[in-house]
Amino acid sequence: MAPIGPLETSGDVGDQRGSPTARRIMLGARLRRLREAAEISRAEAGFAIRSSESKISRLELGRVSFKPRDVTDLLTMYGVTDAEKREAFLEMVKRSNEPGWWHRYIDLVADWFQDYLGLEESASRIQTWEQQFVPGLLQTEDYAKGIISHGWSPAGAQSLQRQVGMRMRRQSLLSRLDPPKLWAVIDESVLHRPIGGRRVLLDQVEHLIELTKRPNITVQVVPYQFSGYAAEGSFTALRFAEPELPDVVYIEHLTGALYLDKRSDTELYGRVFDRLTVDAYTPDHSRQLLMKVRTEI
Repeated sequence: MAPIGPLETSGDVGDQRGSPTARRIMLGARLRRLREAAEISRAEAGFAIRSSESKISRLELGRVSFKPRDVTDLLTMYGVTDAEKREAFLEMVKRSNEPGWWHRYIDLVADWFQDYLGLEESASRIQTWEQQFVPGLLQTEDYAKGIISHGWSPAGAQSLQRQVGMRMRRQSLLSRLDPPKLWAVIDESVLHRPIGGRRVLLDQVEHLIELTKRPNITVQVVPYQFSGYAAEGSFTALRFAEPELPDVVYIEHLTGALYLDKRSDTELYGRVFDRLTVDAYTPDHSRQLLMKVRTEI
């Protein structure tokens, strides 16, 4: 991911907000700006840490973990001699390598999804468009169980429960002291798809109604007549308070996921999301629709 925004070399380079994933990206961005300010090429920097140009590229994009020795050597090469600044960078290395809360579920989490969990945890705004299911952050436990089990009674009940538990743990970010703003737009068909059966769907709709009362959560429903026009598939857009972190659009598919962070891509998806909010019922009308659906289930 190509970080953007100015490097505050005189500020707190040890800013520890966010998840290890976000810290890794911020640290990479700051090291990249130091390298560019020193007019040193990636190849030269890679040689200094006994590695390659591609390794420096991956470090600066936050896609691999940092070793204290490598960061120490790079800081020396980039002319950072102040002891406090060097210590702040090394503290950030330590914090960026700490396991996230999802580490206990590592056997259940695909490699490509781990970065998303870290970014979601650090986001200040989450915009999600979902055509098939209620978004994961808004699901009830039984609804999540119905999706994860694909409607079947699984043999591995313990594994299923742990997967559901992980999804419920994700939702805790919406209740913390500084929750992100969540704006969820869902297709009307989602409200009529009986995931887990009638009782589960009813509970899920009631849960959505309750969630719409929270000031940091907005839910809109796109009516049938506008389904499928603005976007071809579901996606989630993340925005962050930290200037080093670019907006990210996350698109999941059967065997992996795409992370888009080029400005042209994120701006396009931003316009698509804006169109979805225009096509959708207003938040108030959407809430009225949810209450109407509740009486019909």
